[in-house]
Amino acid sequence: MIERLGAAFAAIAERWMPSPFVLALLLTVTTGLLGVVVMGASPARALEGWGDGFWGFLAFGMQMTLVLVTGYALAVSEGASRGIRLLAGIPGGTRSAVALTAVVSLLVSLVHWGLGLIVGALLAREIGRTAARRGLDVHYPLVVAAAYAGFLSWHGGLSGSAPLTVATEGHFLESRIGVIGVEATLGSPLNLVMSGLLLLGVPLFLMAMAPRRGTPAPDRVVRDTEDDGERDDTGSPPWLDRSPWLGRLVALMGLWVVVRSFAGGGFSALDFNRVNFTFLFLGLLLYGSPWAYARAIREGIQGAAGIVLQFPFYAGILGMMKSTGLLERMSEIGASTGKGAFLVSTFLAAGAVNFFVPSGGGQWGVQGPVVVDAALELGVPVERAIMALAYGDEWTNMLQPFWALALLGVTGLAARDIVGYTGLVMLLTGPLYIGALLLLGRA
Repeated sequence: MIERLGAAFAAIAERWMPSPFVLALLLTVTTGLLGVVVMGASPARALEGWGDGFWGFLAFGMQMTLVLVTGYALAVSEGASRGIRLLAGIPGGTRSAVALTAVVSLLVSLVHWGLGLIVGALLAREIGRTAARRGLDVHYPLVVAAAYAGFLSWHGGLSGSAPLTVATEGHFLESRIGVIGVEATLGSPLNLVMSGLLLLGVPLFLMAMAPRRGTPAPDRVVRDTEDDGERDDTGSPPWLDRSPWLGRLVALMGLWVVVRSFAGGGFSALDFNRVNFTFLFLGLLLYGSPWAYARAIREGIQGAAGIVLQFPFYAGILGMMKSTGLLERMSEIGASTGKGAFLVSTFLAAGAVNFFVPSGGGQWGVQGPVVVDAALELGVPVERAIMALAYGDEWTNMLQPFWALALLGVTGLAARDIVGYTGLVMLLTGPLYIGALLLLGRA
């Protein structure tokens, strides 16, 4: 049954799913219409909010770009590439390929969402190439969908926006809730159980979708055997650019700062800037050569093109939702239920908002105050409300392909090739999230 549902969802997505940029434009128009028709705001007010908010994600967009490109650099380093090739040789068919890809992507996304996306994409691509060489019947689009489905774990991991934001001194809600260490959010029994459920459930769901006949990777993916080693398009660089000593010296300086900060604050010292700081200097240490690392970062920036182009549009959507009152209304609906259903309604409301604002940090910035006030009024632990919002945000990414852009660029597919499968994963994992929130959210 799940196999037939997967095929049906895939067929619908292939026919009707627009490109991610077109989706951003459609959501812009839809938000404006909802603000005017439903909320009664004037068109001028909606457009003013759109224009005022358009550049609101510049700082956050830079953080997200760094998360992605530093993750890419680590994923294509020599050691990681060797490990990915070894893993790609393990599967013997579609079911084992999707299970392996999903587990690896879920685990790595718990550490670093950008790294998880890229490692999952590179593993899926290498599985497609290996299957072509060995003559294996593997359904490549489903393998790529498994790589993106691994993104489901990111907001409960070490680079999760909302938990890291409230763990940072000086965050905008500190006067109301103080600084909440990640041991109370990411390290909570609720999040540990939820992460375990995803690690078990997502691979099983994807294996059940596996069609009886495979679909090979596109020829352009199979033929692309470009050497991942060092290249220089502008002539041989000076010896100092190639020398590993300067890069590794500076990397060790940076990692000393990281170790010292964690020694003083432990796990609770984790925040967004420390995550980026750590992965940047870890990558520089692995490459050694400043020239080689800069080249890997330059390649990774190509995958961040969607952030550069589309983040301003989603910031504008957010500004329009705020100016028309639409965002507050959506958040209030999620927070208007009684104490027993509060976490589930927050989860569902966050999932709805994520379609319009696919940014965990941006979403927490505007939905967070409403959720916090409601949690305090109802007597619900704020840290659990934070995780309910985080789960809703990551959950509907399976239908909102914005964050799949880098993965699709690596794997050579379009969003419509995978969203049918990931959309079904979203539906199947919904009961897991709701069950965990109902059983553990009040513990």
